[in-house]
Amino acid sequence: MEKPTTIPPLAVLAQAELPTEYGDFQTVVFSVEGDDREHLALVYGQPGGKERVVVRVHSECITGEVFGSLKCDCGAQLDSAMREVVRRGTGIVLYLRQEGRGIGLTNKIRAYALQAQGADTVDANRLLGLPDDARTYEAAAAMLVHLDVRSIELITNNPEKVRALEELGIRVEARLPSLVPVGKHAQRYLEVKRDRMHHLIPEREAVPQSVAHGATGSDNKRG
Repeated sequence: MEKPTTIPPLAVLAQAELPTEYGDFQTVVFSVEGDDREHLALVYGQPGGKERVVVRVHSECITGEVFGSLKCDCGAQLDSAMREVVRRGTGIVLYLRQEGRGIGLTNKIRAYALQAQGADTVDANRLLGLPDDARTYEAAAAMLVHLDVRSIELITNNPEKVRALEELGIRVEARLPSLVPVGKHAQRYLEVKRDRMHHLIPEREAVPQSVAHGATGSDNKRG
């Protein structure tokens, strides 16, 4: 993939093998110019030089991934992506350190407090004077270029993420849905993603698993 001029230079800070319950990944830590955060790539197999590499661009969610919060589906989506990459035999999970859709942990918890008073996720951010989604994807594009990925199949429900990567010069050949069962605490969260943020989530996926009977059907359904 030819390096686009719109993405920043990066440096590799460290790399090592990381055995996980899903499989053995090569972990690479990157630093991107103009960004003091450390971003990670979990690389499975040999994606360098290949077309249609399955990729998940995943933003940090400490509440869901570390503490098991039931308010979102982030932890389940990360687990599902790692499984899918291993199932495919080759792929990459990019882990971007942009907590709370880019607003940071403190503001995310402030937004949680407003949600407890009745605001949804979009209105809570706006009440704090923050954007609905502050994430950017220059780091992800730079990491994919460094890893010599020619084109990708992107695991996401968010068409904005596809558009952002394509504008940065990444060729997205297909969108693969990321639909995981959720409980009642995440129902409104998914409804807002679908209805106000235009994520491609079928209506039956935005209800608790007990109601949806664990269904995960969609276009491009994963095996």
